[in-house]
Amino acid sequence: MRIRPAARAELARLQEIERAAGVPFRDVGMADVADDAPPALETLERYRRAGRCWVAADARTDVPAAYLIAEPVDGALHVEQVSVHPDAARRGVGRALLARAADRAREEGLTALTLTTFTEVPWNAPYYARLGFRTLSEAGLTPGLRRIRAEEAAHGLDRWPRVCMRLELPHSGGTSGRLSG
Repeated sequence: MRIRPAARAELARLQEIERAAGVPFRDVGMADVADDAPPALETLERYRRAGRCWVAADARTDVPAAYLIAEPVDGALHVEQVSVHPDAARRGVGRALLARAADRAREEGLTALTLTTFTEVPWNAPYYARLGFRTLSEAGLTPGLRRIRAEEAAHGLDRWPRVCMRLELPHSGGTSGRLSG
């Protein structure tokens, strides 16, 4: 897989990836998450224009198999979405996308990656914890993370336990977690 910026012509493919990545949620009793609509093309284009939409593309075909979108929130780069097509799962693709996001965060002088995720889904919070992310307490949430959590609750995502997580990024290369290794 090759990590690179998404092209405008690929945005519909990112929606396909999102739909396919949602299917496994049905197997853990989260059909509403599985059926949730992917980000709108306009939303994906906004991230792409800002230089914060990356894909993991097949080395031979250059067709995206995964993507990540992010935006700065309170001094950190917040991972809004990372989705891997099930055909490319369990191959380090998500980790590679997160490593690219960490590199971008450092380039922008940001100190961490943040994200919100489901606590009881194996490929969510437990996965991120293995990569070095730590769960933030309610008191540790920044105003921007509180806003994001409120938006998620309004969307109905709080039907299942969720947390905010953070990975500190040292300025001298590498990550404090396990993204690069």
